[in-house]
Amino acid sequence: STHAPRARFLIGRAFYLEGEFDKAITEWQTFMAFYPSHQIADLAQYHMAMAYYDQVIVKGIEQDQSLAGKALEEFRKLVRAYPESRYATDALAKIDICRGRLAQKEVWVASYYFTQGNAGAARLRLERVLREYPRTLVVPEALWLLAEVNLREGKPAEAGRLLQRLAQEFAHTEFGRRAVQRLRAQR
Repeated sequence: STHAPRARFLIGRAFYLEGEFDKAITEWQTFMAFYPSHQIADLAQYHMAMAYYDQVIVKGIEQDQSLAGKALEEFRKLVRAYPESRYATDALAKIDICRGRLAQKEVWVASYYFTQGNAGAARLRLERVLREYPRTLVVPEALWLLAEVNLREGKPAEAGRLLQRLAQEFAHTEFGRRAVQRLRAQR
């Protein structure tokens, strides 16, 4: 039937509105499998990504962020497959938010490891943030914590380099101001 694609989409929408995100996602995945070039395929892809995203934003950062990764993946699919879609711009913004959530989680875990005395594990997480999420808002905190890790591990020159970078690039942040103060105190 010519109505089957819209019906499938609307079933997913009904589940979404009822908060049954897993069922909605299943419907939209089926829609995308059968009708990837349909005139509302971009809308179905967007809603599928939003079904993950809406679950992410209500969770605290200390909780599992795997849904942020799934939302990120689905928003990226939208932007790649339908770059001219009217939903692409919003998807790009949500990609940044999802990346920020994943970076926050890494910093949160690194901070936990650091306070538990596991500087090596904290270092791995923080270096991952700086490598994989360089344009996120948690970079100043990651630099600060990595400087602390270096100090704990007896690497003051490396810590100083990180503090210098923090003071130069992020002086407007709390961690940048802390870095400036620490560098002044060391002189």
